Amino acid sequence: MKKRINPGFWEAVARIILKNRNFILGIIAAITIFLGWQCKNLAMTYTEANLLPQKHIVNQQYADFLDKFGEEGNLVVIGVKDNAFFTPKAYAAWNELMGSLKKSPDVELVVSLNDLKKLHKDTIAQKFEMVPLIDQNRTNDPAYLAAIKDELFNRLPFYEGLLFNKQSGSIRSAIYLKKSIVNTAERKTFIVENLVPKIEKFEKAANIDLRVSGMPYIRTINAENMKGEIGLFIGAALLTVSVIFFFFFRSFRATFISIGILLFGVVWSFGTLGMFHYKITILTAIVPPLIIVIGITNCIFLINKYQQEIKIHHNQAKALQRVISKIGVATLMTNMTTAIGFATFMITGNDLLFEFGLVTSINVISVYLLTLMVVPIMYSFMSVPKEKHLYHLSKNYISSLLDWVEKTVRTKRTVIYSIYGLLLVFSVIGVSQMKVSGSLIGEMPKSASFFKDILFFEKEFNGVMPLEIMIHQKKGKAINPKTLEKVEELQQTIAGIPELSKPVSVVNFAKYLNQTYYNGNPEYYQLPNNNEQAFVLTYAKSMMKSKGKGDNLMKSYVDSTAHYIRITTFMKDIGTDKMALIEKKLRAKVDEVFPKGNFEVTLTGKALVFQKGTAYLVDNLIESLIFAILTIALLMAYLFRSVKMVMASLITNVLPLCITSGLMGYFGIPLKPSTILVFSIAFGISVDNAIQFMAKYRHDLIQNDGRVKKSIFSAIRETGISTFYTSIVLIFGFAIFTVSSFSGTIALGGLISVTLLFAMFANLLVLPALVLTFEKKRAKKELD
Repeated sequence: MKKRINPGFWEAVARIILKNRNFILGIIAAITIFLGWQCKNLAMTYTEANLLPQKHIVNQQYADFLDKFGEEGNLVVIGVKDNAFFTPKAYAAWNELMGSLKKSPDVELVVSLNDLKKLHKDTIAQKFEMVPLIDQNRTNDPAYLAAIKDELFNRLPFYEGLLFNKQSGSIRSAIYLKKSIVNTAERKTFIVENLVPKIEKFEKAANIDLRVSGMPYIRTINAENMKGEIGLFIGAALLTVSVIFFFFFRSFRATFISIGILLFGVVWSFGTLGMFHYKITILTAIVPPLIIVIGITNCIFLINKYQQEIKIHHNQAKALQRVISKIGVATLMTNMTTAIGFATFMITGNDLLFEFGLVTSINVISVYLLTLMVVPIMYSFMSVPKEKHLYHLSKNYISSLLDWVEKTVRTKRTVIYSIYGLLLVFSVIGVSQMKVSGSLIGEMPKSASFFKDILFFEKEFNGVMPLEIMIHQKKGKAINPKTLEKVEELQQTIAGIPELSKPVSVVNFAKYLNQTYYNGNPEYYQLPNNNEQAFVLTYAKSMMKSKGKGDNLMKSYVDSTAHYIRITTFMKDIGTDKMALIEKKLRAKVDEVFPKGNFEVTLTGKALVFQKGTAYLVDNLIESLIFAILTIALLMAYLFRSVKMVMASLITNVLPLCITSGLMGYFGIPLKPSTILVFSIAFGISVDNAIQFMAKYRHDLIQNDGRVKKSIFSAIRETGISTFYTSIVLIFGFAIFTVSSFSGTIALGGLISVTLLFAMFANLLVLPALVLTFEKKRAKKELD
């Protein structure tokens, strides 16, 4: 194997770094100040993650829906289930709560029991009118409130499933925020400073617990939880890596140097986000702790090499020069592969992943350059390490581990390959059991109070995730008897799906009008027949002209041209796999009821957009993983110029990915955006140790005149310590993400840790064994 890297280049780099120490430190300080200043641009995201490209047909359909009917994610629901609700004290507190919310400038509409309107038939004027359900002057009378409860639950089926659950007795109100604040910081201000305090005031006054949900509320509280975890992750990551680092090296100055570099890396990562004006999302929030965990490995490689050189010849200048010239190229390649693992997310077409991939890959390279310069410079100002600082290099457990590795590779390669094969079979069986699934709410903290409230609304009202159906009548107005009958038929199908809530559309209003025509008799809550249509539907159309803020909800379900009808339902927190089955069932019914020549029916809404986004993202992330593997293989091929060596490295590091996939199948962990991220990240990191070993092996092969076995075992001795140290730090470093309250972050940290655990043993055992096998002909000519 020929020597391909020009050592003169890296020696020149070493001279430049060591001769310009103060200047370089000044440049680093200036960059840090600049990026620190850019942190002023940091802000939490106020929009929901869109997993699809902007030009995707599903996004275009959703945008068309929003254009016709406006923002659908502006609903906050407040629920209560307590027998004491219909008492004067509780009702008075509820009335005060709803009244204060209605007066808020951020609220567009409040639909609640206290000012609920009901249709009344005016026989004198021969028209319908909206009148208050409750006479506020009589609410101090318990008997009157009991009568109101009876009327609501038994004579107003229009509101059943919307404002009350007849079976359980639960009540809810709907607060529609102004659409202009839904995706802005004003939403947070309203939720945190207005809504929450008022709810707490009600609970204290009435001694009744309220349940709060709806996407604006969930997103706001979720963002606050995410913000709180950023500091937790950074602190936990610094503490974990510093403790482990000190345990291995037993050197305060080595630990302090490394922690200082990592702190600079944190500032740079935040500064990069600010410089690009990217918002802090569930993914970009983990960039700083990721940089800490990944950056510490560079410190380990460089400091370990420096101490090894000092132990050999005690020449500080020579040791520092060799740290840069010998380790520089290998760590460059390892950081390049890690950066590629993250950069592949940029090709998915998703803005969220593009930002995450760009910022993380930039900072991986940045922290590499930072470490390459700062470690040698800082040590150049210090005295030569003492013997106690080098003690860890000859610790018994490290020596014993390397002895065992060498013996196993030398004499038990068949056993290694047999175990490899069994693990591969085990993995394939597990992979066959994997499922693709995910949910918009499922990634959120299960321990959060709002998650318990989500479960309440799922049980009482079948969910809070909006699913919208937009029906376009191509010719004529949509409000006509035949079209309404078709809409009613589709709504019956929706009502028969347990995961969906009671659907709402103009049909519900038409049925309510018919009931009112018959003096409020609930038996007539149905679409008007041919004899009734002329009067009832004429009134329904006239309602579109009403300008009252709370009198006309129907305008939300028919567009201004009357060519589009909207059906709204809500979904439980089900996985994308179940949702796909529901969509299939609905589309079959749509195709049956609405002829395509006359109608165009679109299924949309946040729940469906997320389901499509999950499927799209999983497909694209699998492609990005394959792209990452191929790109890293090309880099390794350029470095080693040997197909056998590249194959050995890839075979070694694909196995841990297979094992992790198998474990996901066995334990029922679905393939979703948060878990599919694991593979590109883990592969980019785990292959680092393979590159370190192969670089050392190639170097020693030249130094040892082509003797394979000697070169392999010397490479094991030198890189084995760093492989063990970096792997342990990375495993525990990524494990800190399991303290998160977000299930996606927990999965990311736990699965990467498991993958890197298997990768450590694969790189210590399988890789040297494969190299020895591939070089079998040359090795046979040598004496052991």
